[in-house]
Amino acid sequence: MRPDEIRETFLSYFERRGHLRLPSASLVPAPDDTSTLLTVAGMQPLKPYFEGREEPPKRRLTSPQRSFRTVDIEVVGSTKRHLTFFEMLGNFSIGDYFKAESMAYGWELSLEGFDFDPDRIWVTVFAGDEELGLGPDTESIEIWREIGVPEQRIVRLPRAENFWQGGETGPCGPCSEMYIDRGPQFGSDDLRPGDDTDRYLEYWNHVFMTYELHEDGSLTDLPQKNIDTGLGLERMAVIQQGVDSVFDTDALSPLIALAEQLSGSKYNSDPKVTRAMRIIADHSRGTVNLIADGVVPSNEDRGYVLRRIMRRAIQQGRVLGLEPPYFGRFAERAIELMADAYPHLAAEYGSILRWVGDEEQSFGRTLDRGTELLKRLVAEAKSKNTSWIDAEDAFRLHDTYGFPYDLTKELLAGEGLSVDDEGFEALMEQQRTRARADSGAPAADRHEAVISFVNASPPTRFVGYEELSAQTSVAAAEPLGDDGALLVKLEESPFYPEGGGQVADSGVVRWDGGGTAVDDVYRVGDDQALRLASAEQRATSDGHLAPGSRVIASVDHTTRHATMRNHTATHLLHAALRERLGTHVRQAGSAVRPDKLRFDFTHGAPLSREEVRAIEDRVNNWVKASRPVRALEMERAEAEALGAMALFGEKYGDWVRVIEVDDVSRELCGGTHVANTAEIGIVAIVSEGSSAANVRRLEALSGPAAIDWYRGRSDELSEAGALLGSPRDALAAAARAAERLAELERRIEELRRDEAGAEAKRLGEQGEEIAGVRVIVSEGQGANQRELLDLADRIKQRAGDAAVVLGGTDDGKVALVASFTRSAVERGLSAAEVIREAAGVVGGGGGGRDDVAQAGGRDPQRLGEALETARAAIRRGLSS
Repeated sequence: MRPDEIRETFLSYFERRGHLRLPSASLVPAPDDTSTLLTVAGMQPLKPYFEGREEPPKRRLTSPQRSFRTVDIEVVGSTKRHLTFFEMLGNFSIGDYFKAESMAYGWELSLEGFDFDPDRIWVTVFAGDEELGLGPDTESIEIWREIGVPEQRIVRLPRAENFWQGGETGPCGPCSEMYIDRGPQFGSDDLRPGDDTDRYLEYWNHVFMTYELHEDGSLTDLPQKNIDTGLGLERMAVIQQGVDSVFDTDALSPLIALAEQLSGSKYNSDPKVTRAMRIIADHSRGTVNLIADGVVPSNEDRGYVLRRIMRRAIQQGRVLGLEPPYFGRFAERAIELMADAYPHLAAEYGSILRWVGDEEQSFGRTLDRGTELLKRLVAEAKSKNTSWIDAEDAFRLHDTYGFPYDLTKELLAGEGLSVDDEGFEALMEQQRTRARADSGAPAADRHEAVISFVNASPPTRFVGYEELSAQTSVAAAEPLGDDGALLVKLEESPFYPEGGGQVADSGVVRWDGGGTAVDDVYRVGDDQALRLASAEQRATSDGHLAPGSRVIASVDHTTRHATMRNHTATHLLHAALRERLGTHVRQAGSAVRPDKLRFDFTHGAPLSREEVRAIEDRVNNWVKASRPVRALEMERAEAEALGAMALFGEKYGDWVRVIEVDDVSRELCGGTHVANTAEIGIVAIVSEGSSAANVRRLEALSGPAAIDWYRGRSDELSEAGALLGSPRDALAAAARAAERLAELERRIEELRRDEAGAEAKRLGEQGEEIAGVRVIVSEGQGANQRELLDLADRIKQRAGDAAVVLGGTDDGKVALVASFTRSAVERGLSAAEVIREAAGVVGGGGGGRDDVAQAGGRDPQRLGEALETARAAIRRGLSS
């Protein structure tokens, strides 16, 4: 099976069993999920459903989730199975089915979908944990026994192996893993699942999501019991394709082949070559997926994870002797391999290759410098017969040459050397302390450099409320940083500096013989400084800037006006939210940009669709009403007396600026605004979600951007209408389709009830009296256990004191159900015991209660024999 066939086999299997297929979520978790930097499992995007915070689209779900786990970064390449990036196929139950059904699905799909030999399947279960206060998972052990797994292939493992949690806190629970025994050629017979061996390959994990893990280590029950399973696509490919490792499957082997082609070396010819090729193959897949999901290389958080795997792959290319640039070739191949399943990778092709190329170019210089120094350090250590290098040397590599410390440790480990982690961290802390203390040194802290620069000359007078262009003079100018950018202070400036959630203005500064773009506007209290484009970007300009130079400073009118529209729109949104939801609503943050706005506000629950619509309508009514917008300056006490709102946590002076939207709102605000709400044109709320605990976030568009958005939605509506047969009236077409569907479902249900009633009557008449109990043992239609149970209950209701056993087959499967009245149970009968005995005949297992039980099997040819076994068990029970 190819990876796409494995994926489809899994997902379609669960679709046929009532699961809704979901697409893969992003590798970047939702903003309100801070448990991990990256998506580590298929259940992670579904946490709001598991925790009961949101209603799922369906109680049964299935998905292919792209996942990334940083814990294995240093292991990748050294083993045959570890990956950082992988695809996890999962089926999920949100308060629907639980252990028995999940494990039965796993067993059935393994045998019938993936054609496994049942005698090669091993399972592991949770052995219990004193710290958690949990005992062994005896329920799972019993279920596996009933399914047919012999006791010697049920292995009990500790919390580290068989208790799943996605982070330090959050949903968790015991799990049961399925392994395939790959045979003695991969390890001796005394090995078991859980040992460090390639003989037993874990391919499917069934997590019984039962608890919420809290920061103090305590557990509380989730609102409902849930199922979360994960089947590793790459590991299943190893099994299905009969290869030695994940790197030999056609999910990764084309990347290995490219490494062979570019290097001239053969995979598995040398341990270092093999490791290098594996690292490049894995990390190139992770790189393209992270960048496509919006992660860019940086030195913080998930950007650091991306940078780390990119630099590891680039460095391993040097091990293979590849001629730069080469990493882009692997990125292209990775996109080709995965774009059919994930088209957004192809859509982000240009962006991916740009970031890959930039990182390889910049890191190449670092590698050249750092590698030579590291070689000398290794040679010195070996000449002295020591097993380490000094922390000071590792720090110099990091601080002077920009050589990543984790890469230093990894390369040293390859030479059998180590470095003092605590000594390195102590040196890092000393550097941070010096940077904080030396505020007058521009190299130590750019922020402090800007403050020093601004405070060294008279304040700039901001004229940007009244003018978008100003003829003025340069008050001060000096270089900023190593990239040739210029820090400039003007006597008068029309440029708004970033603050209050509003982005800084853009524009140009022109002078006699030249000009350049304004990259940023820094706010320092009530003062400001401009960052002008780098010297390289100013290369076409003649002349130079110096204190006293006359310039024309011009704000970009289009972007300023777009920003003004969005800023006034945030004030209208704030007013509408407080009017609709209550005065507990307060602004908790905002981002006002020319292209869109984001507004965070305090509120403890998601907004309903009706609430969002009402808020949007209220805002647009104010826009249509052409309300005047005025900027007023007054004493703070007067502003407060007028009811002007202030941002929580903001500091204000005694003299404040108030933005008043006539008969709508008053807020303390230093931003730029339109003069009339009509200038906004229209406001469209495009998303509502969570920003943090008890903080919600709205994103909206205004003006032309909102019009374009509505046009797009209108086009989509027309397309939907066309699919429903009425492109001009999609709503009416949808209503007609819904009515037809409801009517068809009603008719089907009526027919089903009628057929079930007739069938119950027919089968009930075929029963026999045994010791005063009506016994009905018969074959029903199909292998749907729920329908068979419903039929059995109908028969029981008609028959009085009765014991009913029904069985059915479909598509190679067997279903058995038993339903006994209370009087039959009191006579000594047990539905669970009868059904368990019958299930053994058809090669299955099951269970239940004394009055109702069910089971499955995989030998439909012996259904008749199983039913006779049930009849004999009932007869034996009633005669004893």
